[in-house]
Amino acid sequence: MTNASVDGRVVIVTGASKGVGRGVALHLAEKGAVVVGTARKPEALEELRVELEKLGAEFKLAQGNVADRDGMFSLVADVVDRYGRVDGLVANAQTFRPVMDFADITERDLDIVYDTGPKATVWGMQAVFPHMRAQGWGRIVTMGSNAAFTGAVGYAPYSSSKEAVRSLTRSAAREWGQYGIVVNCVCPVSIAHRAPPGDDPARAAVFAATFAEQPIARDGDAIHDIGPIVGFLLSDDCRYLTGQTFMADGGALMHP
Repeated sequence: MTNASVDGRVVIVTGASKGVGRGVALHLAEKGAVVVGTARKPEALEELRVELEKLGAEFKLAQGNVADRDGMFSLVADVVDRYGRVDGLVANAQTFRPVMDFADITERDLDIVYDTGPKATVWGMQAVFPHMRAQGWGRIVTMGSNAAFTGAVGYAPYSSSKEAVRSLTRSAAREWGQYGIVVNCVCPVSIAHRAPPGDDPARAAVFAATFAEQPIARDGDAIHDIGPIVGFLLSDDCRYLTGQTFMADGGALMHP
C-alpha cells in the first residue's frame, strides 16, 4: 500500500446514498477502501449497494440517523467487531432546509440543521475516537460549505451550522493530533446532485450567481472532484496536515 493509498482502509461515510457522500463512497471503493456507508432511507442504500457491487468492493451498509448519538456509537462498535478497526470517518450527512429569509427562521429550522450537522459530527467523532487512539492512527474528514464563508442569502441556518462544523474540526484536531489522528474539513461549493427545481427561483438565482463569478464555472463532480481530495485526507500521506479547511469550490471563494 502506497502512502497516499486508501487500499484496505476501513472508512465510514455518513450520508453515503446521494450527493457528496455517494461520490466519496464510490471513489473510495474504486481505490480499494472498505466502505461503511450510512443513510436514513433503506431504498437509497439499496441503490448504493448495486453500485458498490458492480465495483466488486468490500462494503457494509447501515440504515441510521446521524443525530442519534447511541446509534452512531453502536454502528462504530459493529464496524470494529466486523473488521477489527476503523481507520477513517467522513462526517458528511446533514439535513438541509429550504431557502428562507433570516427574519423567518424558526427554532425547528435551527434544530434540524444543528442536530444533523454540528451535533451529529461530534457524535461521530466521539464514536471513532477511542478506537483510533488505541491504534495510534486515524483520519477524520468533516464537511463544511462555501456558504459558511459567503453568508449566502437565505441559507443562514445551514451556513451557520457548517461554520460550527469547521470550528469543531479545529478543536478536535488540536486535541487529538497527539494520538496520530488528523482532522480536516472540506468545503464544496454546491455539488448539485440535482438542479434547483423550477419552482425555487431563489435557489436557482444563487446557483447562477455562483457560477457566473467562479473561475472554474461549473458544479463540482462528487466522484472525480471531491472524492480524490477526501481520499488524500484519509491517507497516510496526510500526516502533517490537520485542522485545515480545503475549499473544493472551483475557486468560488475568490469572488471580487
